[in-house]
Amino acid sequence: MQNLTPTLVIDALLSKFDGVTVVEAWGEKSLFYNPGRRLPRGVYFATVKEKDGENDKASSLDRDDIFRLNVGTTKSLFLERFGPPPPRPGKGGVIEGPWDFTTLDTLMPHPVYGWMSWVAVLNPAHKTFDDIQPLVEAAYAKAKTTFSKRVVD
Repeated sequence: MQNLTPTLVIDALLSKFDGVTVVEAWGEKSLFYNPGRRLPRGVYFATVKEKDGENDKASSLDRDDIFRLNVGTTKSLFLERFGPPPPRPGKGGVIEGPWDFTTLDTLMPHPVYGWMSWVAVLNPAHKTFDDIQPLVEAAYAKAKTTFSKRVVD
């Protein structure tokens, strides 16, 4: 079975969820819920990041063939897996905790946005990608709810 790549992950999410657009910026591809492109960007629920950013270097994404899938899941699902979200780090910092943010194929809080209940996994294997689908589905549902509050029909 072929290893997952950023393109395969994005294609899988685009085929699974309706109303999603992809915006490329800052070394990542962000997935937004934005049916009909009724908002300037939409409401984002997942990103695939392939290189370090100025304030996001904890995962060492500049290594060859390394990428990170980030998912803005619900606080309740974050709590089930990791307990209370850690405090917000200072600018350029990472959240505090026992995680090695360079570890591959391991679900963990996002190194910068874990305080917002975002989770991350570097180079997920197919099984890991399948296992985290409830978190992705919850992130998508949350984005749909937020979108409906911002757009009045």
